[in-house]
Amino acid sequence: MTHAGGYIADSRTRAIEWLPWVLAVLCYFIAPSYLPLGSYVLTMIIFALSLDLILGYGGIITLGHSAYFGTGAYAAGLLAVHLTGEPLLGLLAGTLAAGLLGLITGIIILRTRGLALLMLTLAITSLCFEVANKATTWTGGVDGLGGFTVQPILGLFKFDFFGKTAYLYCLAALFVCWWLVRRLVYSPFGASLTGVRENNVRMHAVGAPVYQRLVISYTISAALAGLAGALLTQTTQFVGLKVLSFELSGELMVMLILGGVGRIYGAFVGPLVYLVAQDYLAKQFPEYWYFGIGMMLVLVVMFARGGILGIIDTGLARLRRKPA
Repeated sequence: MTHAGGYIADSRTRAIEWLPWVLAVLCYFIAPSYLPLGSYVLTMIIFALSLDLILGYGGIITLGHSAYFGTGAYAAGLLAVHLTGEPLLGLLAGTLAAGLLGLITGIIILRTRGLALLMLTLAITSLCFEVANKATTWTGGVDGLGGFTVQPILGLFKFDFFGKTAYLYCLAALFVCWWLVRRLVYSPFGASLTGVRENNVRMHAVGAPVYQRLVISYTISAALAGLAGALLTQTTQFVGLKVLSFELSGELMVMLILGGVGRIYGAFVGPLVYLVAQDYLAKQFPEYWYFGIGMMLVLVVMFARGGILGIIDTGLARLRRKPA
């Protein structure tokens, strides 16, 4: 199976693939003051993974992925307010709600291509945003949804002020999502998705159920985005309209491009670099930090089409050629 980055993908887990997990565990011990930021980074990595599944492997371009993130966030928040604050049930509610919305909308929008598809994804996000804005009785409108408490995980691990439990909770959720996405993209289903992205017409010609595969992948992607939204709700115990905003979809796209589209681990690198850079630049240059982010994106797009992982691949390839 040929990967989007141009190399041959292997379903076996290589030793280097455990490096992000080792670093994440080390951060828990050596940077305890940054655990709240770390929890947010881990949540956005799940969100980026969900986008990479349809963009990097299925070739579905979208500017409205925050619709599913926000649906999952509000589903978890409403469950905590009106029924129970049990976190695993909240994750399930957010995942199912976003997955259902993804299935319904995917059946409609995936019949289109190009600019029409892009505009429809944007329209869905705009509609979800306006519904949440007007339904103040349920969502709190511009004031957001708060005033709820998330119960301890499995009745044992209480969410603490320093964010230790939230960090480990997000890390465990990310590991499960990574394992599922990895198994999916290295399966025959993932190979067919790559085929659809590379040559839609040829896949139709060989009798592949292209539309069905796209709808399934879109639904799974939406469900993962909803899970990420539910995680954000539970770790912050608040839901605001930003989770449904177009700006969030744009930021997510930037993160994925920075890391590398269609690489799995581009979804790890991009959010980490973007959010850490954002945190640093916002402290050092509070009025101009967006300029720094923009320059970083321009440089990556102009000189590293494969994102940061593409730069690393190029450097490693040159090192291999030197001894020869």
